[in-house]
Amino acid sequence: MRRFVPTCFLPVPFRSLLLLVFVLFVAGLGAPRVLTAAESRSWKYLSELSEAERQNIDLRTETPRDTTLSYLPAEPYPFTPPYTAEELGFRSMEFPHMARWNHVQIEDFGSIMPTGYLSTGKIIVLAIHSHPEGLESYLRAKPGEIFTRWLSQDTAPPENLGNQLLMIHHRTDREATTKTDMFGYSPVLRRVRRFPQPRRQDRFPDQPITFDDFLGRDAWESTWRVIGTDVLTETVRFPTTRQTITLMSGDGTMKDVSAKSLKLMGDAYPFYTPEGGVPCYVIEAKAKPEWLTDYYAPRILYWVDQHHFYPLRTEAYGPQGELVSLEDRIAEMYNPELKERGYHNLITVWWNAQLDFLAFSVHDAHRRQEWSEKDQEVYFNPDFMRRVWFPIPMKTQATVRRPEEGFLRPHLYRDKFPEERKLILAPEVEARIQAQDAAGRLVFTEAPNVAQ
Repeated sequence: MRRFVPTCFLPVPFRSLLLLVFVLFVAGLGAPRVLTAAESRSWKYLSELSEAERQNIDLRTETPRDTTLSYLPAEPYPFTPPYTAEELGFRSMEFPHMARWNHVQIEDFGSIMPTGYLSTGKIIVLAIHSHPEGLESYLRAKPGEIFTRWLSQDTAPPENLGNQLLMIHHRTDREATTKTDMFGYSPVLRRVRRFPQPRRQDRFPDQPITFDDFLGRDAWESTWRVIGTDVLTETVRFPTTRQTITLMSGDGTMKDVSAKSLKLMGDAYPFYTPEGGVPCYVIEAKAKPEWLTDYYAPRILYWVDQHHFYPLRTEAYGPQGELVSLEDRIAEMYNPELKERGYHNLITVWWNAQLDFLAFSVHDAHRRQEWSEKDQEVYFNPDFMRRVWFPIPMKTQATVRRPEEGFLRPHLYRDKFPEERKLILAPEVEARIQAQDAAGRLVFTEAPNVAQ
C-alpha cells in the first residue's frame, strides 16, 4: 500500500520542481490575463467592438428607400440582419408603452414629487388594435388612418371612480400630423368632452411624462447612429422598504413576487449572460429639423436588447445637451404568437431629471382579448362612456402605498460612454440622489452631511 507523503516533508529541490511543474501546467491551461480597459467594463464604443460583435450591425448610413414612402426603408419590416442603425430604431418602435395587440389590463400607476407628495391611481384599459398585430399594421396604414383605440376607466382613487378616457390614434407623417383624438367623461359633469389635440411635449396632469413618452415616437423622424454595446443587469430598482410586489396573472391569480426574482426580460428570455445581464445595443436618435422643429428632446439614447430590440432604458437630452428624462423598464413575454415581438413592459419608471419628478406604472393582469364586432361597436366610441359600465372588472394590489416605498430614481451610470452623455444635475437633485443611494429608499430632504 502506497503512503501519502505531504509536500512539506519533501526535500527543497523536489518542492521547487513541483512548483515549476504546477506553474507550467496552469500556464498551459490558460492562466488569467490582464483585461483591457474595454474588457473590464460592461460597455464598449462601436470602435472597440470585434468583428464578431459587429456581425449583426450594418454600418451604412444611407440605405435604399421605399418607392412609395421615401421615409421608410426599402427592405420589408421586420428586416433581416445585419441591421442598420435606422433599422434598429424601427425595430424598437415595436414596443411603446401600450402593447400593439388587442388586450385588457389594469394599470397601477403613480407619481412622487421631490417633496414626497405621492399620487396614485388605477385604471382598467381596453385596447383594440388593427390587424396584423404589432408594428406592421401601423406601417401598412395610410397616413391619417386609425390603427388603435384605447378606453381607460378609473377605479381609484375613489374620487376618480367612473372617469373615462377614450384615445383614438392615427398613423402620422409630415402631412397627417393629428396623432390622437381624445374624449373624456366625468360622472360629475355627466357629459362627454372632446379634448384639443395635445402637444407632443405636454406632460400628463400630475405626471413627469410627456405624450411622446407615452405614445411613442416614429423612427423616421430621426437620424440614427450606433454608439456601442452594453450589458444591463438592473433597470427598475425596488427600495429596501419594499422587496416584494403583488402581481396578477392574466387568469386572475395573484401572487407575491420577490423583487430580486424579477428578470429584466422575464423568465422566458433565453439570452441572459451568466450574471443575469441583458446584452444591449446603445443607439442614438437625433430629431430631424424638417420633421421636428425645436423639439424639446432633440437627442435620445436607447438601450435595446441585442436580439429582440426591446428598449430597456431610454435617456432624453435637451437642446443644450442636458439630461431631460430617464425611462427604465422590466419586460415580460405576453404574446408568444408574435415571437420576439411579443414582449411588453411589466413595470416602467420615468424620471424627470430637471424637476426630480418620478412616475411609475405596473401593467397588471395583462391578457390578450378578442373583441367581437358588437364589442368594437359598443365599447370604443364616445357614447359608451355615458353609461359608466365596467365591462371587464379588474383589480390590482401592486400599489405603492407610501412615498418611502416608491421605486428608486434610475441609475445614472456616470461612467458609461462619457463622450456621449452629459449628466449635469442641480445640486439639490444630486444631494437627494446621494441620500437615496445611502438609505436604499427615496429621500425627499437632503441630509446635512450630504448637502455639504
